[in-house]
Amino acid sequence: MLAADQVSKHWIHSNLSKQDSIELIKDFFWIVHVHNYGAAWGILSGYGWLLSLLAFAALTGIYLYRRTLNLENAYLQWVFGLLCSGIVGNLVDRLRLGYVIDFLDFLLGSYHWPAFNVADSAIFCGVAMYLVHTWRHPDS
Repeated sequence: MLAADQVSKHWIHSNLSKQDSIELIKDFFWIVHVHNYGAAWGILSGYGWLLSLLAFAALTGIYLYRRTLNLENAYLQWVFGLLCSGIVGNLVDRLRLGYVIDFLDFLLGSYHWPAFNVADSAIFCGVAMYLVHTWRHPDS
């Protein structure tokens, strides 16, 4: 996932200006070029240093508590692989560029969903999978 994230962001950065968009599904899905200086929905915009610090803390916590997190379980290895690759993907952007490149843009009815990227998708899927796992296996 990390490679897919970085390759896709590199392509967007190299081939699409911030004013351009590519409509893939009429009135529903576009590829755009957005510089996100915050987190999801642009919250904490301008606090990239704090978001980077939180990313380092999350990665450190996962590493230090890997035994407690039951990471010998293959399913949880996938879960935390998604989480870590997403965290690292956005962290690389913040450290290299000072912002995160977002490019997947959806209109859901009348709601314009904020643009996101492959790393954000990996984080979302990892969190969702972890929640399902803890709901189904509360003792593990």
